[in-house]
Amino acid sequence: MMKTMDESDVGISCYISKLPGFRGILKQRYSDFIVNEVDLDGNVVHLTSLEAPAEVCSEDKDVNISDQLNKSYATEIESFRSLAGNSDADKLKGLIDKLNSGVDVSDESVVLSPSSDKLHRTAIHNFFKERLKFLVTDAVDGPEDSSKCVRVRLNKGGNNGRGRFSRKRKDRNDKPYDSRGSDSWPEHLGKFLRFHLFKENKDTQEALNVIAKMLGVQPRSFGFAGTKDKRAVTTQRVTVFKQRASRVAALNERLIGIKVGDFCHVKEGLLLGQLYGNRFTITLRGVSADSEDIIKASAVALGEHGFINYFGLQRFGSSSVPTHLIGAALLRGEWKAAVSLILDPREGDILCYFTLSIILLLIFIFFQNMKKNAISTVREYYKESGDIDGTLRQLPRHLVAERAILQCLKKSPGNCLQALKGIPRTLRMMYVHSYQSYLWNHAASMRVQKHGFDQVVLGDLVYSKEQPKEKETFVAECEDVNGNDMDDYSNLDETSETDLPEEKNISVKAINEEDLISGTYTIEDVLLPLPGSRVIYPSNDIGEVYCDLAQKDGISLTETAHKIKEFSITNMTGAYRRVFQKPKDFEWELLSYTDGTIPLAQTDFDAIAKSVKKSKVREEKSTNGSEELAADYGTSSAISEGGDMLPGKGREEKINSETMQSEKSQSGGNAQESQMALKLSFTLPASCYATMAVRELLKTSTSVAFHKSLNE
Repeated sequence: MMKTMDESDVGISCYISKLPGFRGILKQRYSDFIVNEVDLDGNVVHLTSLEAPAEVCSEDKDVNISDQLNKSYATEIESFRSLAGNSDADKLKGLIDKLNSGVDVSDESVVLSPSSDKLHRTAIHNFFKERLKFLVTDAVDGPEDSSKCVRVRLNKGGNNGRGRFSRKRKDRNDKPYDSRGSDSWPEHLGKFLRFHLFKENKDTQEALNVIAKMLGVQPRSFGFAGTKDKRAVTTQRVTVFKQRASRVAALNERLIGIKVGDFCHVKEGLLLGQLYGNRFTITLRGVSADSEDIIKASAVALGEHGFINYFGLQRFGSSSVPTHLIGAALLRGEWKAAVSLILDPREGDILCYFTLSIILLLIFIFFQNMKKNAISTVREYYKESGDIDGTLRQLPRHLVAERAILQCLKKSPGNCLQALKGIPRTLRMMYVHSYQSYLWNHAASMRVQKHGFDQVVLGDLVYSKEQPKEKETFVAECEDVNGNDMDDYSNLDETSETDLPEEKNISVKAINEEDLISGTYTIEDVLLPLPGSRVIYPSNDIGEVYCDLAQKDGISLTETAHKIKEFSITNMTGAYRRVFQKPKDFEWELLSYTDGTIPLAQTDFDAIAKSVKKSKVREEKSTNGSEELAADYGTSSAISEGGDMLPGKGREEKINSETMQSEKSQSGGNAQESQMALKLSFTLPASCYATMAVRELLKTSTSVAFHKSLNE
């Protein structure tokens, strides 16, 4: 039997409402889970247009290479010699001499000496931008982990690779060249292009990697406030350095499952955490209960009382080795054990494939060896043989942590600590943050079990109202960062694992007798800490939960077991998180449907397509006077308009038989039994999990495996 991680394993065990649960399928379709980012001003981010705005022509001209060749650059070369040294100056002179002699150097570059001094590399970049504009620079990895090399090559200016010196990158067999800042940029435009990214069944980094490849830039050119769920339809803001809107908008014709739009130029790029939260539109299909009243009462209770603000299962990965177990090993200083937990064979590697329907499962069995070879067999191979090169050749590229560890072990055999440090920092810190979340969840459950959810008690932590309230500190994260069905942790950390904010003078206090008598604080004010050096713990029995649980895992919250600061909980700032969370702008409605393939919620792209179609209909009508097209369009929509939803209340929506018949004829399906769906819309801060709100309703597990089994 294959073991899956249960919610109770990570401290998720209580509910607020005592109402009975009911059946409902989460994420049967990607459009059943719609996420729209909410910016810091409270605006919901939507994709409304795919067109690039007209840009005012710039007076700045592209670099004209021919005008700058056949000149003596002796002065510039000597200045560069004093900056970079003889060796690099000679390399530069050789490249310029080739250019002046007419040699085709479009596929050549000069890699300067490695340097770990970022200020020095910046000075070199600026030298070329100011004095040798016909050459451009970027940075490539140096021979040492901490070093970088500046790479120099010909600036093809505004010809977009169509000049006489150009060849397509695929013909050059070259790595992407990051030409950020290499060209002259119009002063009237902000240096960052901001756009709205719409995606379906793709995580944020995956989508940006696709766009980066098409634009010929590095993925690091992009900025975003937070990653969005993979198994969903999402819209969020993204910025990219020095790109024209027209060029990015042109990608829409080639992008699959991704659209970009709503372009504008801004002065600053987006950074992680620069968002209020997310607006969710979640449709639970196949809803059934002992009575419809239970469903309605549960929805009302969720809006009025909210849910326990647990860290969801996504926080802990989706394999049989939860991330918090790796985090615990790191905190204990058990480097070899941590490496083994990441590399060794695990039951979760092939678990996701076994959640298919019976027919697909039979097909799976036929191809099982091929599937298993990609993950589980590779782990087995390494454990038995220790062959790093052979393992790397077979290891899927999305297993970022595993690849990083093996590459470091190849350079430094047996040095497990160095191998762990080879994992990208945000990813390796995710393991430790996951353990913090594990402790928080258990403390939250104990708080509810011992003291309920309707009143504050002596010793509870709250933000003090006796002085100006500081900005709340949370572990910033987004819903379903890794899609909850991945085999690896490569996308868990883009938002959720940034450094904990180092807020100063956060006024947090423990409730005293005077506070209880005055009634100043309510249950909504209650906080619990994520362990760290700058937090205080509840002064009641809940404070003991942290130390007791950590002690069982062989971890001290006050003393470090080793000298590696980044893996020490005493070196982490810590944070606070509300125990109870109410959804904001909560709406719900009941729907009836017969065809499970018909969307029940409108996505941003649906709205654009609908608008375009209406425009075409109007154009047809004005041209031919045809009414038939409009009539056909009016009965084909299967989407319930969100504007009809009642804030904070329920509305029963019965799709009329005429529309349903149209849907069935379009999908080619046979008559099916009518089913019920519950559609929810609400906004949550960035630190909250929408799946925990769904859990409060259904009183069942939120794991992907569980809901796939319902779907089957």
